[in-house]
Amino acid sequence: MATVRTSTADTAPKLDAQLCFALYAAGLAMNKVYRSKLKPLGITYPQYLVMMVLWQDESPSVSEIGARLFLDSATLTPLLKRLESLGLVTRLRSRDDERHVVIGLTPRGKALKAKAGKVQESVFCATQCTPAELRHLKNELHNLRSRLSIDN
Repeated sequence: MATVRTSTADTAPKLDAQLCFALYAAGLAMNKVYRSKLKPLGITYPQYLVMMVLWQDESPSVSEIGARLFLDSATLTPLLKRLESLGLVTRLRSRDDERHVVIGLTPRGKALKAKAGKVQESVFCATQCTPAELRHLKNELHNLRSRLSIDN
């Protein structure tokens, strides 16, 4: 009796059927929109994320920013140095514990907040979603991240 072999192409995962690819492709598209909206502000999307943390919580430590953005210090430190060279933030050692670096906003960094407000509105329009759709999608993505997190 002969066995029938199926090709690996028949059993290989299909790219378009993968959740990871859908998330990746959506992330690329979202980053492209942000890139065009942030270009006039002179910052990148990762730098924008850091600035949003700083606009919410003045003077967090590098580790607090990293925890909020799910970034390690090796990734975050170059971002912060670049923001400092742009005149948007300051980096100072904590008086209480010199191992901690505290990040602060400069007047220029604070002023950027008003300009950045228009970015969110533009991105919202680009999604062509209703506010309810975006809230639902955001909640589902937060839930997915929580389920996938090994930090729970």
